[in-house]
Amino acid sequence: MAAQRVNLKVRLILYHKGKILLLKQTKPNGGNYTLVGGNVEDGEYATQSLIRESFEEAGITLKEKDLSLVHVLQKTTPVEQRMVLYFKAYKWEGELKAREKHKFKEAEWFALDELPKNLTSTVRHVLEEYRNGNLYSKFTK
Repeated sequence: MAAQRVNLKVRLILYHKGKILLLKQTKPNGGNYTLVGGNVEDGEYATQSLIRESFEEAGITLKEKDLSLVHVLQKTTPVEQRMVLYFKAYKWEGELKAREKHKFKEAEWFALDELPKNLTSTVRHVLEEYRNGNLYSKFTK
């Protein structure tokens, strides 16, 4: 049996006045709403990666001390294991806006009980698990 690739990702659950930050993908990238985040690159720690991705994607600066791990998602396919670490934050600096225009149209705030219909299935799953107090969950498409 061949060894599976392990892909480590990070995502941000950013709260402000009872709302959560979501990025709207451009049509070629699916056109859905998703969370800020991305791949942990070689030599990076998860929190460093999330701080970098948050600035690249949403123009915001986070501090490591303001991040807390709130959920771990495991996705498995025949070719890869994907582990996604979800960190929560309430504080940030900078002007919030979708910066990677080829990937995202806009950055918007949504109440947790009024999430958009076209939220990615993974994010919908994770937010439900997180709100139910589960630190770990599995997801299969």
